[in-house]
Amino acid sequence: MSHKWRCTFGPCFFLSSFLTPFVRHESDTVGSLVLERSMNRVQLLGRVGQDPIMRQVDGKNPVTIFSLATNEMWRTGESETTQGGDISQKTTWHRISVFRPGLRDVTYQYVKRGARLYVEGKIDYGEYTDKNNVRRQATTIIAGNFLFLFKTRGFTNLKNLCERCFLWG
Repeated sequence: MSHKWRCTFGPCFFLSSFLTPFVRHESDTVGSLVLERSMNRVQLLGRVGQDPIMRQVDGKNPVTIFSLATNEMWRTGESETTQGGDISQKTTWHRISVFRPGLRDVTYQYVKRGARLYVEGKIDYGEYTDKNNVRRQATTIIAGNFLFLFKTRGFTNLKNLCERCFLWG
């Protein structure tokens, strides 16, 4: 039986103490994998690319879907640390799906194109068949929580609705 996370000094000790809540059992035997924890967590801060739409997939629970753009910017050229050089930017688009009933409804009602939003969730990889009967891969962020970084009219109603879906207080 092999064991991991035995180091007790320096950076290794910090890593070990950080992982303690996520590691229940340290052996590699097949039977112990049942108790093993893992993590799938995503944090995104960006702008909404389209107004959310609500769909029902395969007659199951409804889902609210929208896109979120995140940007990376960096300087290139001779003086990367000063004001000189060219600025480069890369935009990445993320498909966000909201299944949680209260959060799904708040998203559909209040999130609009261009709004700044912080999303916490998990990555989901799946497959679907397009209208030409071709199988495609899809990557989706399943949202678990939001921080709204914009002002909205009807804030009182939003706060009341969010209290029902456990987003406040």
